[in-house]
Amino acid sequence: MSNISEMYRQLHAEGGKAVVGQDEIKEELFCSLLSGGHVLLEGVPGIAKTLLVRTFCKAIGADFGRIQFTPDMMPSDVTGSNIYDSATGAFHFRRGPIFTDLLLADEINRTPPKTQSALLEAMQEKTVTNDGVQYDLGPLFTVVATQNPLEFEGTYALPEAQLDRFLLKSVLDYPTESQESEVLSRVQHGFDAQDLNSVDIGTVASKDGILSARKEARAVATTPEIRAYILAIVRTTRDTPAIVVGASPRAAIALLLTSQVIAALRDRDFVTPDDIKRMARPVLRHRLILRPEAEIEGYSSDRVVDDVLSKVPVPR
Repeated sequence: MSNISEMYRQLHAEGGKAVVGQDEIKEELFCSLLSGGHVLLEGVPGIAKTLLVRTFCKAIGADFGRIQFTPDMMPSDVTGSNIYDSATGAFHFRRGPIFTDLLLADEINRTPPKTQSALLEAMQEKTVTNDGVQYDLGPLFTVVATQNPLEFEGTYALPEAQLDRFLLKSVLDYPTESQESEVLSRVQHGFDAQDLNSVDIGTVASKDGILSARKEARAVATTPEIRAYILAIVRTTRDTPAIVVGASPRAAIALLLTSQVIAALRDRDFVTPDDIKRMARPVLRHRLILRPEAEIEGYSSDRVVDDVLSKVPVPR
């Protein structure tokens, strides 16, 4: 068993103490962490998006920060600002909540584009620039942004440039009946989602361990045929009639990196086509712009991705 698969097994066990189900989403969060990317988490209210992120952060022993985005927020509320110190007569930079390891950007589509853009440099460069001075955010800096797909009044759709900076878009669905029954049973027996300290969630990974796991994932082998398969999938999205704008080269890189992590999770040191298929939806669904007529006909990004996968020959 590889170090990565063992780490994930332990994380899954600890996370299961607070969050019932959502195994695919847990796997995608882990893939994002080991790939050094960010996640856009979409789902209706009340299905444990925030609890999932808080639990994940506690299990990896990382610093946690949360920003509840609102329409009146300014960029400085995210990054920080210079504060005048009357005692010294000088300005000092007071760091904003973005200076953390794992940042939960809650309801990111409720804040205006000016504030949304404050995350752009941080997500891409892992730095914050204030008054010409650049501040590092640290190697583990990861943004998990949530958005509600149902409410559109008072929201600001994320521009395509910012969507492309998310490595993955994970979509949470309602739990199954048995999972929802388990949630009620836990609450009946004293579980309180607001008090994670009362839940015995152990820390099963260190920052150094995660950085080491990233190197291990990057060492997973990909053959020329596998890389050609990734390119064929991405390039086919650009020629699909239902799509106005297809996936970018950044999408191909994301598909490569995340498939390497999936392979390691499956205790393999090489990537297979099934690893790529597993990550195709979360990597591509937010990077494709559908034609209006395709949406009217009932197409979704996921359906288009599935169609593309069915067309591209699988390497033997």
